[in-house]
Amino acid sequence: MPNSTVRLFPVAPSQRVAAQSWFERAERTPRKPRLASSVVLLRDSPRGTETYLSYRRGESPLGKVAFPGGSIEENDDAAVTWYGPAPAAWAKSLGTGDARLARRHVVAAIRELFEETGILLAGPDESTLLEGNRGPEWMAARTAVATQEASFLELLGRRGLGLRTDLLRPLFNWHSADFALRRFDTHYFAAVQPLGQDATLLAGKGVWAEWKPAAEVIAARESTTLGDEIGQPDTSGLTLGELAVPAVELTLEKLASARGCIAYLSSRRPAAVYRPELVEIDGEPCVAVRTGSGAEGSSQHGR
Repeated sequence: MPNSTVRLFPVAPSQRVAAQSWFERAERTPRKPRLASSVVLLRDSPRGTETYLSYRRGESPLGKVAFPGGSIEENDDAAVTWYGPAPAAWAKSLGTGDARLARRHVVAAIRELFEETGILLAGPDESTLLEGNRGPEWMAARTAVATQEASFLELLGRRGLGLRTDLLRPLFNWHSADFALRRFDTHYFAAVQPLGQDATLLAGKGVWAEWKPAAEVIAARESTTLGDEIGQPDTSGLTLGELAVPAVELTLEKLASARGCIAYLSSRRPAAVYRPELVEIDGEPCVAVRTGSGAEGSSQHGR
């Protein structure tokens, strides 16, 4: 990657044992990553570009605080009406020669966004988008999809809706560090909150989620403000670097300097792939990330 720099990030407290074990093992074989997709949901506000962040229980490879996202599922291969770039075009955008794989990542991105926020990038034709996502009927549909009691793509078919893949923008591909006990191979996308649709927590499952101005989150990243606001035992007293994977922090940096959603989405990006490495600095484990100019994370905020 030309003009690259190496950024260092702390190892999350919950992962320090795994990091130490990785240093001590003579033979190091990383666990196979699961395929995943994540969506950076955006909107403009008087406080600058905002993004939707949520708390994730357990030890998610996406981090304690993350953008909506999750694993690819078997049903993501099912038939569906498709609007926007063809899977082959998506494959090129994502830097892969596998159109089927690219299709699965796109479907998973839109499905996970719907499950976790209620935002549905779907419509009855290539120029129309669902105008409202409020009400108990939609919440029930989200719950059924999240518990896999219903197929997301079959739900769209029954409602005469097709995927509006043209409303997604590819960002980058992020691989969990080799030492992690749970690993994802994640493609990150971006999308703007559609007019008339609200982002809400999934009933009975979500704990915390908020629209946050990226610039404010970055300005306070060395403090425990965000972790204390979430107020969970595994977030209180922690900084952004201890709550989020580097992919999230790097993206927030880029958003913090963006001149609005349209400018951010219109920016041309290479099909960047990030493979963070575990290193030891002054006896402390750190995650090293090589970033390049023009890609996500090409910021002047060094560590």
